[in-house]
Amino acid sequence: MFVRQQQFINKEWTNVHTAPGFTNTGCSLVLVFGSGEEIIKPDVYTMLKSEYPNAEIVIGSTAGEIINESVYDDTIVVTAIAFERTGLRSASLNMNDYVSSYDAGAALMKLLDAEDLASVFVLSDGAVVNGSELVAGLNDNNNKKVTTAGGLAGDAARFQQTFTGLNAIPSPGNVVAIGFYGAHLAVGHGSMGGWDEFGPERTITKADKNVLLELDGKSALELYKQYLGDYVNDLPASALLFPLSLKDSGSKNVVVRTILAINEELSSMTFAGNMPEGGKVRLMKANFDKLIDASNIAAVGTAVTNAVSKPDLAILISCVGRKLILQQRISEEVEAARDFFGANVPITGFYSYGEISPLKESMSCELHNQTMTILTLSEI
Repeated sequence: MFVRQQQFINKEWTNVHTAPGFTNTGCSLVLVFGSGEEIIKPDVYTMLKSEYPNAEIVIGSTAGEIINESVYDDTIVVTAIAFERTGLRSASLNMNDYVSSYDAGAALMKLLDAEDLASVFVLSDGAVVNGSELVAGLNDNNNKKVTTAGGLAGDAARFQQTFTGLNAIPSPGNVVAIGFYGAHLAVGHGSMGGWDEFGPERTITKADKNVLLELDGKSALELYKQYLGDYVNDLPASALLFPLSLKDSGSKNVVVRTILAINEELSSMTFAGNMPEGGKVRLMKANFDKLIDASNIAAVGTAVTNAVSKPDLAILISCVGRKLILQQRISEEVEAARDFFGANVPITGFYSYGEISPLKESMSCELHNQTMTILTLSEI
C-alpha cells in the first residue's frame, strides 16, 4: 500500500508526501476533504481525474481539514492510495431517491455485500441525512459483520449545506461508500470523547427520533437549562459545550449526542442523532486536557483492534464541536494521535457533523458526536 498526499492551500497545489513506489496510474482510491466552496469548483475534480485516471475519487466538505499533525480551514487535502493486494468497489446514492436514511444505509450495504468484503468506509451528507438511521441501515445489512467507519460531511460552523461526491463534482444529499475486499487488509478503529459527565442520570420518556421532548416526564429543555447557569443566555450555540451522554435501554455502551437546535415553543431539543425512549442520559461538560488526551486513547485503540501500531494510513474524523471548543488548541488533539502513530505514518482527515465507528465492545458501527474517531488501514 503506497500513499501520496497533496494540499491545495494559498491558491496552489503542493505535494506533501509521496511514498516510494507510488504511481498515479496505480492509484485505486483518492480521499478528498476540503472547504465546500473549494471542492465544488469543476476544475478541482477535473484535475484529480486527470491525475488519477484509474481511481475511485471520494470527495467531501468539512468543518476543517486534517493533514499529518496540522489542522486547516478553507483548504483541500488529498490522499491518494495505491493498494497492492486489496480490491475496491464503490457505491453512491442520493437521499432524494430514498424514503429514509435507514433505506439508504441498507441499500449501500447490499450493493457492497460479497463473500470477501473486509471493511466499509462511508462518507455521508451531513445536513439532510439522519446519521442514526443511516447507521442502523448499514448495521442491519452488514452480513459479514465487517468494520464500518467514516463520517458525516461538514459545512464549517454554518450548519447549512454539505457536499459529497463519488467520481463527480460533489453536491448535496449524497452518501458514498467504499468496500474493501480480500484477506490482506488490516483495519483498526478507535473512538473517544473525553468529556466529563455531571448531574443525575435521567430517562428519556418522550422523543421523536432525534427530537427530545421529555426526561423523567418533565420538559427536557427546562431541565437542561437548569444546569447551564449563565450559558443559558447563549443557547443554542452554548449547547456545544454541554452535550449529553446516551446509554440505550438494555445497553452498556455510551455515545455522545450534540444538540443542534432548540425550540422554545415546543420546549424541545434537536440532536445530531436519535434519542430513543427508555435511554439514559447525563449532561457532559468540556475538560480541555481530557479532550486532547482522548485523541491519543483513540489512536491506541486502533492498535488494539487490528494489532498494527504503525499502519500505512490513519484517517482522523473529529467533531466540529470539539474544534469550536478547543479553538487555538485544536492542533493538539491531532498531535496527540501523531504521538502514538509516529512521524512516518501519513495522517488525513476532517472535522465532521458526526463520526461513524464501532465501539470497542462491538463490531456494529455507531453514530458518535463530539468524539475523535480514527480508522487505520494497513496491507499485510
